Amino acid sequence: MILPGIGRAQQGRDPNSQKPTDLRIRLTFNDLVLTATLYDNPSARDLVSMLPLNLRIEDYANNEKIVRLPRKLTEDGSGPFGNERPGDLCYFKPWGNLALFYGDYKWDGLIRLGRFEGGFEPLRVRGEYPVHIERI
Repeated sequence: MILPGIGRAQQGRDPNSQKPTDLRIRLTFNDLVLTATLYDNPSARDLVSMLPLNLRIEDYANNEKIVRLPRKLTEDGSGPFGNERPGDLCYFKPWGNLALFYGDYKWDGLIRLGRFEGGFEPLRVRGEYPVHIERI
């Protein structure tokens, strides 16, 4: 299935040069809202195919929140990237969860899915909450 706004897979292309699409998702938790623009890669398309989702968002370490997905995403076309920064929305391959970064990070096993728009301050709110994730 091809989703509007997302082109073909970027297998074999440098993950550092991924381009944003016009596909966006919204995460709502604790009366807070985050919006992310997704990149053109197979893992991001796989995430969208699962939406909408009602899960839990929780703190992990001192630089991210995580969301455990109901199943693992495809890892096709993944590869290391060297321009990590706060505001990245990633997929952590070993555990099969979303990693939402509000602090600096550097870790193997990540696929960048997209970037948060307009800041990521809601991620700094400590605690575990129900989260709704939907395509917008």
